[in-house]
Amino acid sequence: MSTKITRRNLIRATCASGGLGILAAAGARNQALAQQNLASAGIEPLTIKRRGTGLRGYDPDRASPGFTLFSPDEGRTAYLIDLRGEVVHTWQMPYPEGGAYLTEQGRLFYSGQIPNDTYLGRRPFMAGSALEMDWNGKILWEVKHPEHTHNGIRLRNGNVMLICNRPLPEDIVPKVSGGRAGTEFDNGKMLGDYLVEMTTDGKIVWEWRAWEHLDPVKDGITAVQDNRDEWTHGNGIFEMPDGNILFSFRHISTVVMINRQTGAIYWKLGAPPLSGQHAPYILANGNVLLFDNGPHRLDSTFPFSRVLEIDPATKNIVWMFQEAIPSNFFSPRISNAQRLPNGNTLINEGWFGRFFEVTPEGDAVWEYVNPYFGGPPKRQNNSVFCAHRYTSEEIARAQAAT
Repeated sequence: MSTKITRRNLIRATCASGGLGILAAAGARNQALAQQNLASAGIEPLTIKRRGTGLRGYDPDRASPGFTLFSPDEGRTAYLIDLRGEVVHTWQMPYPEGGAYLTEQGRLFYSGQIPNDTYLGRRPFMAGSALEMDWNGKILWEVKHPEHTHNGIRLRNGNVMLICNRPLPEDIVPKVSGGRAGTEFDNGKMLGDYLVEMTTDGKIVWEWRAWEHLDPVKDGITAVQDNRDEWTHGNGIFEMPDGNILFSFRHISTVVMINRQTGAIYWKLGAPPLSGQHAPYILANGNVLLFDNGPHRLDSTFPFSRVLEIDPATKNIVWMFQEAIPSNFFSPRISNAQRLPNGNTLINEGWFGRFFEVTPEGDAVWEYVNPYFGGPPKRQNNSVFCAHRYTSEEIARAQAAT
């Protein structure tokens, strides 16, 4: 864990001059030395490293002030960086591969991976643990679930909601449309998603099963090339202002709104326009913002990613970011986007560990590439499930939270 941040340091870190100019100069010198060392040692074998990591660019007049939180998929550390790319704080985690975010109370919420010997337990999206830490790394509570995948959230009532997976009922499997025939696991099994709400001491108080509310034919697997070991592949949840749940399913390229009282799906958006999307959430204006990954588009001849803002009332796209050459921006898995206080949008191109901020007009004003790699030699990666920007006030609140 790094040196404690003071309020004075927070103010300095969000300024575009003064001490940060020294930090930027030092960072440039370090990068130059690293490049010299690379040249003397031969070419770097990892493509992403050759393209450059760390701070790639910064427009202090247009970027939204604050600090960016991320937790690399390969590793057990959550990093908080300022706009110059300097690490100002870290948290050490007991488990690898978890998404991290700060709750409204300022505590760090983290989903970590605890593998097991089941088919699900060996999958790369396996989780197993959800916990909260204070600023100093003390675990305040932890819950474990053997079928917990991807991530979870802390609800406003104090409980925890987890995405979970279990084998579908046998009579549903043959009804699921789409995917490559014969790619089920264990002689014909498929995984299905369900949500679990539990208290922080592990008591389950609510459960919602996707197979009881979705149609296996109409809500089929979108991509003909996908395996049939899973049906829906839930990958993101969000508690809406009214307490209902926004839930994203990657394999069926669908986002739904769920009534917490009845369990009914009362809003749904699928493909097209969506394609393998991640991380939907509700903006202050009531619209849905999400990362539309686009690995298998039904309305285009080639894959590309984009960020969409959607009006739920009309289902129209009211704002979008994509590259002028669309294929230049593409993350086939994971990723997220966040609307910032100044109207800009922070985008996590998660597969390549690239975070960048764009204006409403699409101009890039900040970019950083995760320099922390992990995994086997020559297959190391710097992927990041999610990244979030926080203001100085939010970080000060996190420091004070217990």
